[in-house]
Amino acid sequence: MTITFKTESLLLFVGDIIIFIFALWVTLIVRYFEMPQSTLFYNHLIPFSFLFVVWVLVFFIAGLYGKHTILFKRRLSTIILNAQVINILIAVVFFFFIPYFGIAPKTNLLIYLVVSSGLIVWWRLFLFPTLGIRKKQQALLIGSGKELRELEEEVNNNTRYNLTFVARIDLDEVKASELIKGVEEAIRDTKVSIVVIDTKDERVMPALPALYSFIFLGVQLVDVSKLYEGIFDRVPLSFVKQNWLIDNVSVSSKTVYDLLKRSFDIGVSFILGTVSLLLYPLVFLSVKFEGSGSLFFTQERVGKGGKVIHITKFRTMSESEKEKITNVGRILRRMRIDELPQLWAVLRGDLSLIGPRPEILRLVKLYEQNIPYYNIRHLIKPGLSGWAQIHQGKPPKFDVQYGETELKLSYDLYYIKNRSLLVDLKITLLTIKTLLSRSGL
Repeated sequence: MTITFKTESLLLFVGDIIIFIFALWVTLIVRYFEMPQSTLFYNHLIPFSFLFVVWVLVFFIAGLYGKHTILFKRRLSTIILNAQVINILIAVVFFFFIPYFGIAPKTNLLIYLVVSSGLIVWWRLFLFPTLGIRKKQQALLIGSGKELRELEEEVNNNTRYNLTFVARIDLDEVKASELIKGVEEAIRDTKVSIVVIDTKDERVMPALPALYSFIFLGVQLVDVSKLYEGIFDRVPLSFVKQNWLIDNVSVSSKTVYDLLKRSFDIGVSFILGTVSLLLYPLVFLSVKFEGSGSLFFTQERVGKGGKVIHITKFRTMSESEKEKITNVGRILRRMRIDELPQLWAVLRGDLSLIGPRPEILRLVKLYEQNIPYYNIRHLIKPGLSGWAQIHQGKPPKFDVQYGETELKLSYDLYYIKNRSLLVDLKITLLTIKTLLSRSGL
């Protein structure tokens, strides 16, 4: 496609920064009724730069750089308003309670908050949609299977994408010898400029040289798996074969990434784990007051390399009545307090802060028998939060759920393929958003 989701998000990010800086310039003009001198501007820009960084993080957590909320105008105005309210509160605390970063007079801050909020709304709601980056392009979809139908339905039923499928060739219904003829007819009759194709399908591979020749006609070829991942943020399981694993999954360590990630795990888990000790007596008294049994319970889960690890949580279920969540337990779960003892598993190295959630041992044995390549998720260390947890609405819990587990695996494979410090940061920020909204993991 001519404009990718990443490019669009980058454009929004750069635009926000420009608006923040421009708003500061306008503020000084309004305040002093003249063009600000460079010294005055830079004296304000330095402290405001710290604020810009925080504001961008708030925008990110609010989803203002996510491809699924960029052009939802009805939701977008509310999201921007809520984010700006938070940003204004942060600005007030930042400049009024941290004297080192203070600005004088405080009138400048008030003017800036009004100007910047107005400009951000103008940029996001009115200017950005007029840039023309989402001009629809007509596309041809070639492939077969449930996930291709899912892709076609998602793209054609939403205005957020800059293409629409006007034709489709089902490989289950067309002979390989007729494939090129079908593509030629689609290009001629529907004026498609993009061909989305499953290049790994054995029925397509013999025709690839001829398909590539359409590039000279101005037709862009897009691999369907990459488009699917870009839209759904997960790997289509029907495409996961041995050649996919060879191309996308590596067992070799990423030295710098692994070192930084482990250092972050140790530092954060030690700090949060130590602070969380203050809550242990309160949790103990609450659990005992309800008479629901011991303070902790431990489960066997599967960690990196298939190793059995032990996960400890605060008890939230009654020992006498199986599967019954206690009143105290319900509160602990809603506030995520029951997860706090797992920080010590992060500190000792059984878990990471970010990674696929470790599954119960008895369920793993069933899933490995019934879901192809399920054990791939055990190539890396499991985590307290992960890519699946922030994307999957209803993740599988304690019962056997093959459909939901396959969906979860598709997210886990996406993370294993694309894991990086930037992806981990995104998961961390979105996890914070989830915790603050109390929507649950």
